[in-house]
Amino acid sequence: MLDIRRIRENPDELRTALGNRGQDAKVVDEILKLDSEWRELKSATDELRAGKNKVTQEIAGLKKSKKDAEQRIHDMHKLNAELEGLERRCSEQEGKLRAVLLTVPNIPHSSVPVGKSEEDNPIVRTWGTPAKFEFKPKEHWELAPALDIMDFERGVKLAGHRFTLLKGDGAKLERAVINFFLDVHEKNGYTEVFPPILVNEKTATGTGNLPKFADQLYYCSEDKLYLIPTAEVPVTNIYMEETVPKEKLPMRFCAYTPCFRREAGEYQRDIKGYLRQHQFNKVELVHICEPKTSYEELEMMVKEAELMLQLLKLPYTMATLCTGDMGFASAKTYDINVWLPGQGKYREVSSCSNCEDFQSRRANTKYYDEKGKPQFVHTLNGSGLAAGRTVIAIIENYQQKDGSIVIPEALRPYMRGKERIA
Repeated sequence: MLDIRRIRENPDELRTALGNRGQDAKVVDEILKLDSEWRELKSATDELRAGKNKVTQEIAGLKKSKKDAEQRIHDMHKLNAELEGLERRCSEQEGKLRAVLLTVPNIPHSSVPVGKSEEDNPIVRTWGTPAKFEFKPKEHWELAPALDIMDFERGVKLAGHRFTLLKGDGAKLERAVINFFLDVHEKNGYTEVFPPILVNEKTATGTGNLPKFADQLYYCSEDKLYLIPTAEVPVTNIYMEETVPKEKLPMRFCAYTPCFRREAGEYQRDIKGYLRQHQFNKVELVHICEPKTSYEELEMMVKEAELMLQLLKLPYTMATLCTGDMGFASAKTYDINVWLPGQGKYREVSSCSNCEDFQSRRANTKYYDEKGKPQFVHTLNGSGLAAGRTVIAIIENYQQKDGSIVIPEALRPYMRGKERIA
């Protein structure tokens, strides 16, 4: 959520930001109107409250001097009723303002390129060279079923469209990838957590998933809980409604969780295979830090995510997302796209974002600065990495002419020394 003072003082900044994101800027006028009305009500409430305090003192003085205070007591009752009504209206108006602010996306950082879609995302760097095969490389949905490590038909039978059953070495490979990621992250200073995969409305609101993306979440109505779309949601909110000591910052967490997304609006997109699922596994990275270091933390996070692909020797590109392709809560995002030879293209395997204080304002997460004053922290999140998409990349990049899959050396200790799936 954006600081209302920032909008109030420079509304054109938000108008420009929304335009660059390809969104209607009319909401700015609505916010300014609601804010003006709220401030008028608040001023009237404060003025009436001050008047009430003055009458209270007068009544006390009259009683002390043993004079008749009945009239002023009667005035006090009228003031109380009027103040109660004003406070209610003020609270309702503040709620309306907050409800609108919760739907407004973050303002992109000045370094973010202006653009409309992923075609406008500039490549920052490229690592590795795609292998040249002596045969036409197959896609993972051809290779994996032939090896009996992925069963798409029975996944659909068990749960429905966009669910997959992993079997044998397929299940072991995904588990190996997850454990490998967690071990490397922990070695590099991250604290591993295993959070709840069901969260309440307040937690989902804190990261910006609610109310904007309610249609993407699976909801358990009886318990009023949401299945998480990523570990970012619970981990970013660990310190919700808390003020942490400055010396605890930065905090860096890694977390494996299953993730659940309804994929609303993605009908007929990536319909085949294991790429876009309703249920998938991911290792998430979350940084909580001071504002002055958050962009250093972003560069650190993206390098950590890149390291996973480098250790697995998987070619990739890294791009800066343009304004029109950025996520709702992000101020700046890097996407890492791994090479899939079967598809003949790079596909996203990680997205690393700095949300600045956008999420911490919603979650009310603060720290004490050098002067002991509470300030909002900055929060960052990124995939380190998406396990299923990494498995796809391994299957396609390490495929052999006979249809077998060579297991990357870094994963062999996690596969009991096995070198090949055949």
